[in-house]
Amino acid sequence: MVGHYEYSVMRDLLSIFVLANRRKLLVAAAVVGTAIALVDWRIGPYISLGFLYLFPVMIAAAFLSRKAIIIIALLCAVLDFNNLSKNETPVHLVFSSVAFIGAGLFISELIRNRYLTLQQHANELGDQMKRRQEAEEQLQVLVESSPAAIVIIDSDGKILLCNDAAQRLLAPNAQPLRGQPIITFLPALQQALHSPSFAAFRTTMQCTGQRNNAEVFLAGVWFSTYTTASGPRLAAIIVDLSEDLRTREDLSLDFLLKNSRILMSAVAHEVRNLCGAVLVVHRNLSRVQELQNNEDFHALGNLVESLQRVAALELRTTVGQTAAAVDLKTVLDEFRVIIENAYRESKIQVIWQVAQPLPLVWADRYGLIQVFLNLAKNSQRAMLSTETKRLCVTASEEARRVVIRFEDTGVGIASPENLFRPFQRGAGSGGLGLFVSRAIMKSFGGELAYEARPVGTAFVISVPALCAIEETVHA
Repeated sequence: MVGHYEYSVMRDLLSIFVLANRRKLLVAAAVVGTAIALVDWRIGPYISLGFLYLFPVMIAAAFLSRKAIIIIALLCAVLDFNNLSKNETPVHLVFSSVAFIGAGLFISELIRNRYLTLQQHANELGDQMKRRQEAEEQLQVLVESSPAAIVIIDSDGKILLCNDAAQRLLAPNAQPLRGQPIITFLPALQQALHSPSFAAFRTTMQCTGQRNNAEVFLAGVWFSTYTTASGPRLAAIIVDLSEDLRTREDLSLDFLLKNSRILMSAVAHEVRNLCGAVLVVHRNLSRVQELQNNEDFHALGNLVESLQRVAALELRTTVGQTAAAVDLKTVLDEFRVIIENAYRESKIQVIWQVAQPLPLVWADRYGLIQVFLNLAKNSQRAMLSTETKRLCVTASEEARRVVIRFEDTGVGIASPENLFRPFQRGAGSGGLGLFVSRAIMKSFGGELAYEARPVGTAFVISVPALCAIEETVHA
């Protein structure tokens, strides 16, 4: 706004030098000079008005060449000399000529320099305005083409500006959003307008929104507040997170059911082993003559056999049922974002050695992250009491498979032979973490193994490369 005003003032000042305006000023200079000469001649030698000839000289000097300025200055000096008394010497003529010529040339240079300065400043302002206009046009294109909804709200909660994405998100196939209250669509933003820290408020939030057709959705909002001459404003970027929420909850349910199947299989396996031992004892007792005709004894045998059939549930997971082509580098990057902050707070150094490039693998993306997290948390607990705290994560291709190693400087494992067996005595959460992790890996053809180290612990994850799976299918 200030730039437009300055530029307008500059153009007004420069308009004086337009040919039409120059002619008007030259005519004015001629009229003023003539009037001074007539008045000076009229009053005669009693009062000298020679100094007034400076004004027409100064007016004309702004637009004439140096030669023309000298001619006009000499003419004014002669007119002044002719109106003097007879006892005035020609020296006065010389001094008057020098004074008028000097004043005219000085004003000419002053006006010329001022004109050049104004012209340069006006050009700079013009360039700035052009660049600002281009930036505004680019910003307008960016806002209008953004897939995220962008709105600007005034202090009364009315929508001042919005892009097409905001119209499609909040009021599809309805009247324009401008002028409508934001509380109709996002009540949480209305509350932010009345926050005590409204003058400087920059944050993000998740809240529920409502479209004009009463459909509710989960909104992710990034907003900030600022102050203008017309009052405070709130600018917000809004995205619909409903699909992400549904995907996240579906994945959570899927992994809950998958883990439940794994745990039930583990329990069934243990119960089946116990039932087998009980049946052996039952058969041995059946040789006792007194128990052969005992109905309760026979009923006990039937109950144990029924329990064994119930416990015959095995972990039957079709290999590759939930698997797909996965970019392991991206999965490791996401995993790094998840754990690095917690490891930094625990003062544990994490070293990443990921070979480039890695082939695509055949795996369950979220299953891999779950296994990685389980191993990382185990390593974090194992290094709580050690002096050196370091976790090294490496990934490389080996024999048409991708191998990921987790090597830490923890306390180590006393009985590695029982690592992957469930319900180990003394293990946290029933000792099911590694058992479930290995079952997840096997569900899509992967493997989880332990490697002995003199110091610390090392776990190896092996995932089939996509090219190896494709060759097996085609074969």
